[in-house]
Amino acid sequence: MSATQQKPVIGISIGDINGIGTELVIKTFSDHRVLELCTPLIFASNKIINFYRKSIPEINFNYQSTKDFNRIAHKQVNIFNCWEEEISITPGQLTETGGTYAVKSLTAAVDALKQNKIHGLVTAPIHKKNIQSQQFNFTGHTPYLKHAFAANDVLMLMASESFRVGLVTEHVPVSEIAKHITRENILSKLNILKESLIKDFGIDKPKIAVLGLNPHAGDEGLIGKEEEEIIKPAIKDAKHNMLVFGPYSADAFFARNQQQKFDAVLAMYHDQGLIPFKSLAIGEGVNYTAGLPVVRTSPDHGTAFDIAGKNKADCSSFLASIYTCIDIINQRSEYEENRKNPLKKMTPSILANAVDEKIEESEG
Repeated sequence: MSATQQKPVIGISIGDINGIGTELVIKTFSDHRVLELCTPLIFASNKIINFYRKSIPEINFNYQSTKDFNRIAHKQVNIFNCWEEEISITPGQLTETGGTYAVKSLTAAVDALKQNKIHGLVTAPIHKKNIQSQQFNFTGHTPYLKHAFAANDVLMLMASESFRVGLVTEHVPVSEIAKHITRENILSKLNILKESLIKDFGIDKPKIAVLGLNPHAGDEGLIGKEEEEIIKPAIKDAKHNMLVFGPYSADAFFARNQQQKFDAVLAMYHDQGLIPFKSLAIGEGVNYTAGLPVVRTSPDHGTAFDIAGKNKADCSSFLASIYTCIDIINQRSEYEENRKNPLKKMTPSILANAVDEKIEESEG
């Protein structure tokens, strides 16, 4: 979908009903300027919206309710009612109900995404413990979406303006990280990262930095062998089809602001990438799932039970997730148009020069 077409319909899964997700939705979409860029479709129920609306009295939040994708109002916030029953809402509490209805919202939104009823998905935070069931046995959004869209592999990519950090491993215990650091895994993540930077972020020849696993990137084998035996060979293989450098010692890399010299950084594990990212993105980071055939973003924080229902949630990261989702939808559309018609991507001067050269050749 290009910017010249109808604005995209962005689906929103509500997250844990006892977390800050609903408050983020109300605060974000009470700003009518956002409605000029997209049509929000929130997968929840009127009752949960009304419950949290009372705790934010200073905000005037209006919506229309629907159960029919053909009746979406494009100048309003739309609530797609996934359930009608009365449920217990207890802000700040980790309950089975909170997880059950988070999953109901998420699966309804993903079904809509599969059917092309929405153009992109923004997910409010869920809690990894109470979503678990026989029907939903996933550690979070990313593995669920990988399964739902039958992707060979996906990449958790944190983004904030020109600062992007991807992860080789995500939610695995620290004691198990090393066994997941394989040449194949690193190459897979690098390939997804490169393709995403080109297709989703519009960077023609992206430069990627790779971090080491061990302190000081192993100090040439003195502090661990993974850099010499796994990471360096993977980077050497990847150099055949991309601009990739490393491995870098993670502490010195970020301390010297070297991330500014690259379009993205590939970290080996969760905290290695997310601690510097969250520190430097200052509340406006976005979690993007690269490698999917669809566009999904989310804020870079959790359910924040400690402030749920208290009108204290900051919607900056959630708002950034909306904007990023819209940007990537438009960028993907532009990328596909350029693939079909490569001449469109050429600037007028380049095109003119190419025509002049052809004329000179024919005259010669």
